[in-house]
Amino acid sequence: MGGTVVLISLTASHRELDLDALERLSTGSESVGRTVVGSCRPVQGAVVISTCNRFELYLDVDAPLDGDVVRHATRHVAALVAEASGVSTETAAASFAVRTGSDVAAHLFAVASGLDSMVVGEREIAGQVKRSLVVARDQDTTSKTLELLFQTASRTSKQVGHHTALGGTGRSLVALGLDLAGAVLRPYPAARAVIVGTGAYAGASVAALRARGCADVRVYSRSGRAAEFAASHDVVAVGADTESLVSALAEADLVVSCSGARGRGGAAPAPGAEASLEYVLDVAAVARARERAADRAGDEPESDALVILDLALHRDVDPQVADVEGVLLYDLSTLKANAPATEHAVVEHARRIVADAATRFEETRLGRAADAAVVALFDDAERTVAAEAADATARLAAELAPLGAEPSEDDLEKIARDARRRAHSALHHRIVEVRAAALAEARAAEAAVVAGAERSLRVTEPVD
Repeated sequence: MGGTVVLISLTASHRELDLDALERLSTGSESVGRTVVGSCRPVQGAVVISTCNRFELYLDVDAPLDGDVVRHATRHVAALVAEASGVSTETAAASFAVRTGSDVAAHLFAVASGLDSMVVGEREIAGQVKRSLVVARDQDTTSKTLELLFQTASRTSKQVGHHTALGGTGRSLVALGLDLAGAVLRPYPAARAVIVGTGAYAGASVAALRARGCADVRVYSRSGRAAEFAASHDVVAVGADTESLVSALAEADLVVSCSGARGRGGAAPAPGAEASLEYVLDVAAVARARERAADRAGDEPESDALVILDLALHRDVDPQVADVEGVLLYDLSTLKANAPATEHAVVEHARRIVADAATRFEETRLGRAADAAVVALFDDAERTVAAEAADATARLAAELAPLGAEPSEDDLEKIARDARRRAHSALHHRIVEVRAAALAEARAAEAAVVAGAERSLRVTEPVD
């Protein structure tokens, strides 16, 4: 039986889950895409988006029209995610919101445009969506359909940023965290900051701190990438050893931790177990740093508080750090609670842009059947043109025969041109009708393929 390409997205985000559940679910996210494509034959491509507040898996499935393979593939993916994340298959299955067909594009475009973020309109997510596609390319798990989907998502994000007020508000988790920290810190031009991590949020943090006048910025990474990051961002690198980190913390007013390094690498944890007991910033290191800061202050008034922003989903910072005297810890839950509202009209404008882009994408994606139908119309029209031209030529030849003449080349060209003009003048409306009917048929066929996929996630069954 012939196959059809179906898009499926499995989404777990701060909107569907609490952050603790999301952290457990996304622990094994780095390897899931490659594992799915390598072990589930109908899955032609997979792209994973894993950020501080979402874990999403986009699948390109080549499935028979009965839909059984799609349902099996979806269940199989849930089991693989469960195995990589150390949770039960039932927990993983129940955690996902499943989208299929046209809903996939609409959702991804909204995500890339910042409309599904904790801070509506955040711009970092656009870069994370781009990097997800790059990773899929590197792992050889993308597909033509997913390439088109993610590239269109990036273009849509740019359109939202350009045509709505969301593009100029500077909204982001980093900005929100720095605004909260700024309420209790010394003025930013006098503050000293340490960034933990060297990824996208680290770069955004440097830019945001500089925009607020903070010049004393240091970067720490236990992976050893701090020196390279520092050179490219004109900041100071901290040694990768614990002692260097403690020294930097002792002099800092603000820590922005966004490495997401906890729980990465190594084998998957046992079901129900924590991803890793090792935090990037643990209680001992922070307590030692505060003791050093107090010793250095001597008889002077009590040293300023150390504000720590933990922007990593996998909790760079041990939550018990909040109990250390003189430390204020703001994590993703705090930021989520303090995320500002966005003007309704601005969001609706952005959503219209996203909806239009999703509609155009679906017409392009499903348009192959429609294009074939249109080509068939043109073929029929050409056959009609040929038949009418032959009849007209025969009549003209009969009229000229008594005169001992034959139709000239100009006569033949005019006959063909007139016949083609008559045929094509009636073709436009037929093209519109046939294209709409073909698109509707393609959508109906796809709906038949994916029917029951979400229901199958909720039912326990053996996974091959």
